[in-house]
Amino acid sequence: MPQKSLVKIVSLGVAAALGAALLVGSQAVAQQRVPAQQQMQKMLQMYKPELREKVMALSPETRQQLMQMLSIHTNRSNKATFRQVMQEVMSDYQAITVGIATDNSEMAADAARRLAGHRLPKGGLYPYFSLENINDSDMGILPAMNEAVEGTALKLAEAADRGDMAEAAGRLSEIMVACVGCHQKFRGQPGVSKMLLGAD
Repeated sequence: MPQKSLVKIVSLGVAAALGAALLVGSQAVAQQRVPAQQQMQKMLQMYKPELREKVMALSPETRQQLMQMLSIHTNRSNKATFRQVMQEVMSDYQAITVGIATDNSEMAADAARRLAGHRLPKGGLYPYFSLENINDSDMGILPAMNEAVEGTALKLAEAADRGDMAEAAGRLSEIMVACVGCHQKFRGQPGVSKMLLGAD
């Protein structure tokens, strides 16, 4: 088979696979939101007693803020760890970078929206923090950190839609600064949480 024909067939296959992935992703984003209280009850049932106790000791205000933040994420996983979700976020970040570098505004905007609408890991976020961080002070800053990453990603998408790739590039830098700040505050050794039932 001539090399040009082979390249064309492979390219069409890749394009079809990407199209299917985007369709599935857009359908997941279109799912209806689950009431925050129902989400919280489902997550609490997955936690070991020591984690459940720490979460329930948070003030009602902190729990409500975090439930509101989590309720906008309709794409939830029953399998993925937080580390795996962060790997997906990094993949989307890299796709934004390629889109900006190649002046592909649609690619940059689509990847930025995927980043902002990333899936939630099994059990939500609580199991992936150390128990020492499950307090009103530390948990209370998560909504602002979330806005700095996801809110900025949506602003990046809007800039890319306008064709303003210079602004998009600036927003990309803001996202990385916010990611690093969150990692410095919360991330120890990346990996699987030991605070979910059945993790031993």
